[in-house]
Amino acid sequence: MAEMAVSFARDKLLSLLSNEANLLSGIPKEFADIRKVLDVIQALAANEGDNTNEGIRTLVKELREASFRIEDVIDEYLIYVEQQPDALGCAALLCQIIHFIETLMPRHRIASEIQQIKTVVDGIMQRVQNYNSLNQLFSKQGQSSHGGVQRHQPRSNPRFLEDAEVVGFEDTKDELIGWLVEGPAERIVISVVGMGGLGKTTLVGRVFNNQKVTAHFDSHAWITVSQSYTLEKLMRDLLKNLCKEEKKEPPRDVSEMDQDSFIDEVRNHLQQKRYIVIFDDVWSVELWGQIKNAMLDNNNGSRIVITTRSMDVVNSCMNSPSDKVHELKPLTFEKSMDLFCKKAFQRHNNGGCPEDLEDISSDFVEKCKGLPLAIVAIGSLLKDKEKTPFEWEKVRLSLSSEMKKNPHLIGIQKILGFSYDDLPYYLKSCLLYFGIYPEDYRVKSKRLTRQWIAEGFVKVEEGKTVEDVAQQYLTELIGRSLVQVSSFTIDGKAKSCHVHDLLRDMILRKCKDLSFCQHISKEDESMSNGMIRRLSVATYSKDLRRTTESSHIRSLLVFTGKVTYKYVERIPIKYRLLKILDFEDCPMDFVPKTWGNLAHLKYLSLRRCIGAEVLVKFISKLQNLETLDIRNAKLGEMSKEICKLTKLRHLLVKNVKLFELKNGLGGMTSLQTLCQLSVGYNEDDDVVELLKELGKLKQLRSLGLIDLKEGLGTALCSTINELPNLEKLHIQSDWDFDFNVIDLPLISSLAMLRKLKLSGRLNKFPEWVPQLQNLVKLSLLRSRLTDDPLKSLQNMPHLLFLYFGYCAYEGGSLYFQNGGFQQLKELYLYELRYLGSIIIDKGALCSLETLELYRIHLETVPHGIQHLEKLQVLNAYVLPDKFMECVAPDGGPEHPSIQHVPLVRITSYGKTTRIIHH
Repeated sequence: MAEMAVSFARDKLLSLLSNEANLLSGIPKEFADIRKVLDVIQALAANEGDNTNEGIRTLVKELREASFRIEDVIDEYLIYVEQQPDALGCAALLCQIIHFIETLMPRHRIASEIQQIKTVVDGIMQRVQNYNSLNQLFSKQGQSSHGGVQRHQPRSNPRFLEDAEVVGFEDTKDELIGWLVEGPAERIVISVVGMGGLGKTTLVGRVFNNQKVTAHFDSHAWITVSQSYTLEKLMRDLLKNLCKEEKKEPPRDVSEMDQDSFIDEVRNHLQQKRYIVIFDDVWSVELWGQIKNAMLDNNNGSRIVITTRSMDVVNSCMNSPSDKVHELKPLTFEKSMDLFCKKAFQRHNNGGCPEDLEDISSDFVEKCKGLPLAIVAIGSLLKDKEKTPFEWEKVRLSLSSEMKKNPHLIGIQKILGFSYDDLPYYLKSCLLYFGIYPEDYRVKSKRLTRQWIAEGFVKVEEGKTVEDVAQQYLTELIGRSLVQVSSFTIDGKAKSCHVHDLLRDMILRKCKDLSFCQHISKEDESMSNGMIRRLSVATYSKDLRRTTESSHIRSLLVFTGKVTYKYVERIPIKYRLLKILDFEDCPMDFVPKTWGNLAHLKYLSLRRCIGAEVLVKFISKLQNLETLDIRNAKLGEMSKEICKLTKLRHLLVKNVKLFELKNGLGGMTSLQTLCQLSVGYNEDDDVVELLKELGKLKQLRSLGLIDLKEGLGTALCSTINELPNLEKLHIQSDWDFDFNVIDLPLISSLAMLRKLKLSGRLNKFPEWVPQLQNLVKLSLLRSRLTDDPLKSLQNMPHLLFLYFGYCAYEGGSLYFQNGGFQQLKELYLYELRYLGSIIIDKGALCSLETLELYRIHLETVPHGIQHLEKLQVLNAYVLPDKFMECVAPDGGPEHPSIQHVPLVRITSYGKTTRIIHH
């Protein structure tokens, strides 16, 4: 992680040195000298690992803090540069002389600080030279994640497992056995993927040793790959396994064979045999390409099983439609409790949980969140403890410290730590960022990735926006089974996410060791030693201001509404170099005007702040701002000031009036997100000209336009056609005038559009909508269409979500024809007051999973609903009593047609609710 700190400082320094015109005499030379120092530090920091040597740990910490100080002094200097006068003429000369005198002390302080940093770094480098060599220095601690070091694997031998350790795997085990002994004769690769500790090795070991599997195959081999494999050793171990099973001696020259010779020997051994080979704990996407030639396909029903934590590894092994993937999930609470009891009470109470320990046992199980490794480890720890609530409560309170030293629990941290160690440094910082959020916090993906960008974690890649790259990072962390998706968008992307509790415990320890962040969650909690870069406040105490004020902090996130005005007011004084200020979860009714001094601020969220109007006094000073979230603020005059923020990429507000952005909107060319822009008339302004200005924002990805007046459709279409990167578009007419028509005659260039919401009266359904080939979500509200729009929509290739609401359609029936809406997963029909029947042909809506009806005059189920074989949820809210009667499980005539639906919820006009499980 020192490598990450150095990278930030170095990138910032290179940017500074490239802008020679802004440099002042004297100081820039010091920066040029420090660049050389950073290059050396980065070479050392690249070897940082999970240090076991205290001296090395101290050295790396000092390197990291030196990098922090370099980054700080660069930012102090940039503030100093921005304060330089730029006037011309004789009067300006006097101003410059006065300014020179006023800034003499700041310039001297910056130069002095640079000299101090150089002295500190010179001292560190001298200590480095005291070691015999750099290799000797870092050999004591192991190498970094890409260094190829052998790591201890704290796992039981999969061939000798207790029955208690495979609780919850019964169905999965049977599925895997079926894949192994049944199916086509071609060689098949079966991948088992999941986060560390889920029991992949345990499960596959149980399957591998199953009598049916053993008898089915002629040849068997189990190879543990791990992070540090070499191809020669792997092939040598495989060859020895095969020879041993055949009771043959391996070739005499096995220690000298090259890669091609190994492949030939392995193929000879597997020829004419039905074989099974397990490659356990695979980390590299290159492995399959290296070994596949040895794993010949002899059309004899051979099978290869891969266990891995990475979906990228899985994808690299998928070469045939017959290949299989099983994504292992955490155990349910019930199965977790069963496993826990079998371990904790195996010598007590016949394996059952005593009544007085049920509550605390549930607490332990809940902490494990379905992770078998943790359940077995904690159960084994408690097995030898006195079976009393008092003793067990002592263990629960000390669990975090026990994780570091107890033999039963150390393995959990090691296994989770392997995944962290394998990450490149830029992903390590992204993962550690989850330590900023409170326990069990589900963070929105957009909020998370925008903060990564503001932090500088995300590197620019050619042809991609930084938002795309950040999403790519998140996807990789999910693919590595480190981040869990809490909720999905309709097109399968992560809408919100979190990390497992035990992984979070490891993250918090790393954050503390690396000075990455401090999370304040207890009233008496104090700051860690050293420089802290990020502060997260979940609990406010009287001592917070005294213990947490530090000029080195770059990010401040507050998750409690109890912070005082004095604390908030001092933020620009004590945290003057902040890049992120997030009060999204902290309701406030005040914002100090001194916040205008936060010149480096890139991310500001005051989403729940009702007093954000004061921002008008200083918002234009925040010239580096990229994300501004003030959705509950009343803007007014602030709109003109916001237009001065030319670096702003995401403006999240409500009811920004278009005419208030006059003569400034077109200059915000970095803007990607603009929500709820009101297009209402203003007597003094030409709305058409203002819409043309909106068309200059070529980078816009998400646009929301409300209060649209009738007659602006053509002008609006011209503007939208100028925005080729739009992915999300919301257009809404004035709610006060329901007769306003928002007809949009021609939109032709929205190839990237994925989500469209039209709210307002339409004379006819827009012909361009069915041409949107990448559209996944379509919502129509208040459209008052009289012709059934389904026929024109049914062949849209990627449409997954369809919503008709609030008189969007005023016809009497909807007809879903055979072959239509093949990809649609969710269908919502709300307050269609004239709708009396729904007809679904067999072959329509083949992928539908959710059907929701609300305030519709249906007295019976949609005709043909029995054809919807994938339907999982049917919600029918505020429907006639006859509807509930006809589907009642106790004799309702239409109940057989919905028996295949696992969950049915029905609410009648009388507000009686019935939930039916099938």
